[in-house]
Amino acid sequence: MTARRNRSPVLQCTTVTPLPTGEALAALLAMQGGPDDAADHLADMAFVLCELGEHTDETEHAAHLWTAEAQPPPGLWFLWTGNNGGLRVHHRFATLTMCPARLHDLREDSRRWCGLFEDHPGRHSFDVSDPLRELLHERIRREARRRAVAEDSDPDDEGRETP
Repeated sequence: MTARRNRSPVLQCTTVTPLPTGEALAALLAMQGGPDDAADHLADMAFVLCELGEHTDETEHAAHLWTAEAQPPPGLWFLWTGNNGGLRVHHRFATLTMCPARLHDLREDSRRWCGLFEDHPGRHSFDVSDPLRELLHERIRREARRRAVAEDSDPDDEGRETP
């Protein structure tokens, strides 16, 4: 399925919740095709961010934990609901087939697959914009360019032989 991109992106949901790591570890270990190093994989996941585009309170939030190498690719997802105070009310782990939608850019001859689960609510992941990530990436690119220019014009390098 090739998706058509004819609308402007939507903002990513900003809901964050603590990941119950004991339950997540059990779910990863039980998953066929789960990681060999499940505990290490979860080490940096004390909190998870909903990966869906903005949505209603009735829609479950969703955070992707792992995708197994199988066809069709199954992914382990952490799904949860919250209340108006931001507290998690209900959560579950689910193995869901990954969404088959892809975006094909003919000008750049590139393809991007939707990173969400099949039949997910709302727009595909390539239509979801994360302004914070984009800001951080732009700052990293700017810093890399600044350093490259500084290295090219470093007067201390003149007259030195490079090994």
